[in-house]
Amino acid sequence: MENKHKHEEKICARCGNAFVCKAGDIINCQCHGISCTNEAIEFVSERYDDCLCRGCLVSLNNGNR
Repeated sequence: MENKHKHEEKICARCGNAFVCKAGDIINCQCHGISCTNEAIEFVSERYDDCLCRGCLVSLNNGNR
C-alpha cells in the first residue's frame, strides 16, 4: 500500500534548522495556519527554492528581513 502522507525532513535555507515538511498532510504541516503577507511571499519566492521553517516564516511575515 502506498503512503499518501509525504513527510520529508528538511533544512531551512534561511536559518539552517531542521524541520519536517508534511506537504502530503498539510493540516499537520509546521507551516499550516500561517497567512503570509504579499511582501513576505514575494521576498521568499525571490530568494529561496524550498520550504522554510515555521520560525523563519513567522519572522519574515513580521517584516524581519
